[in-house]
Amino acid sequence: MKKLKPLNQEIAKTYGRYIQGLNFSFGLISILLTTDLKNKSSLAIAITGLISMYWIGKVATQIAYYPMYDIPKRTLFVIVSYFMNILFLLFATVNTLLFVNNLIGYYKF
Repeated sequence: MKKLKPLNQEIAKTYGRYIQGLNFSFGLISILLTTDLKNKSSLAIAITGLISMYWIGKVATQIAYYPMYDIPKRTLFVIVSYFMNILFLLFATVNTLLFVNNLIGYYKF
């Protein structure tokens, strides 16, 4: 980050905060509003669709771009990397299944 110009540093920090905020907010919604997220309403479809697309995008980005970077091969970094990828896949899968379940229930397929 120190090699970036001050404006670019601030942009990177700002987007980092947005991502942290989204991750935290989606986590809180998923933990605190479980009943609402599976009630097959139009809002449940919208929220679970948004969250699932976010995590699918995160997984796609992780697979497409991050392998290009030279991440230290220390055991801790390798373990944490696998754990985070599994967690992202879990979030994407659970929210996608919720989304599909809500769609089926809403439109009574």
